[in-house]
Amino acid sequence: MQNNHDIDDPFEIDEESPESAAESAVAGHREFAVGEDDRGQRLDRFIAVQLPEISRTHVQNLIDEGRVFVGGIAKKPSHRLETGETVNIEIPAPVLPGVAAEDIPLDVLYEDQDIVVLNKPSGMIVHPGAGEDSGTLVAALLHRYGADSLSQVGGAIRPGIVHRLDKDTSGAMIVARNDEAHEKLVEEFRERRVEKMYVALLHGAIKGEKGRIELPVSRDMKRRSRMTARRSDGREARTDWRLRLRLEQFSLVEANLHTGRTHQIRVHFSALSLPVVGDTLYGAPRQERIGRELLPPLERNFLHSARIAFTHPRSGKRMEFRAPLPTQLVDYLHRLGSAVKTNVSAIDAALKEFS
Repeated sequence: MQNNHDIDDPFEIDEESPESAAESAVAGHREFAVGEDDRGQRLDRFIAVQLPEISRTHVQNLIDEGRVFVGGIAKKPSHRLETGETVNIEIPAPVLPGVAAEDIPLDVLYEDQDIVVLNKPSGMIVHPGAGEDSGTLVAALLHRYGADSLSQVGGAIRPGIVHRLDKDTSGAMIVARNDEAHEKLVEEFRERRVEKMYVALLHGAIKGEKGRIELPVSRDMKRRSRMTARRSDGREARTDWRLRLRLEQFSLVEANLHTGRTHQIRVHFSALSLPVVGDTLYGAPRQERIGRELLPPLERNFLHSARIAFTHPRSGKRMEFRAPLPTQLVDYLHRLGSAVKTNVSAIDAALKEFS
């Protein structure tokens, strides 16, 4: 299995410290003219000089999120500036600190004084953001463990959160219960020693039995909620996959990440015209049609973090955990198999490792 890494993914490492009061104060539109002395300077360094009150991580995030424009065009951090260019920056207001604890059940796979490994359900966001402030994983963690028993590296909004899964992705996640464990886990991700394997059902017949996708991933400037693999200035990304089962025009695969860009698995397979079933954001139909039969909507992405392996931050012991495939996904696969007349024993054999 391969390793997941990087700080801008659905499964991202959250290294950024909470925004300071100074960073909150600069929220809004800012415009800067590039002078002769600034000619040839990198875009990210120029912004850091112009706005010393915000962190370098915040600058990087603003660029990655498509909030920085040079001459009206979004540029990458390494863009070299020219005299007379205009740099425009849109700085969003930070989310107000603090999350209220909520009594939400958690499927805990393992816990000790340093870490929690849990099976996140689909439909749950990890922490508040994008207009969703309740029903979060953080709220559930606060109710079960309390703020004093979760790491504070991520601040009041993200206590314990080392990496994330998308709202409609389920499966295994690691949570840190103290700052020392958090920092060591961040290093594990950064050094690509964390192994994460996902199960995905694709809309389309993939070619071959295994393969590798190496396409850059960046923000889609036309639809900000999406990422894209069509921009050459995107960040390098690699996904390895292996076919587990063919069901006519559908493919059940396992995917292993070498990088962890935002929406990486979803973007990579969509770029091959093989969107994840249920993922309407990236081109999958809301309902799948098999001949004359219209299957009921899945109402989530058929994407699940099935396995995670890492080194324990205190003991140094290598640990591995598996999150069983949700019943909803198993039932959907059986329904699909019946529609395409695939033997149920073949489906069960393909799912044996994930049950």
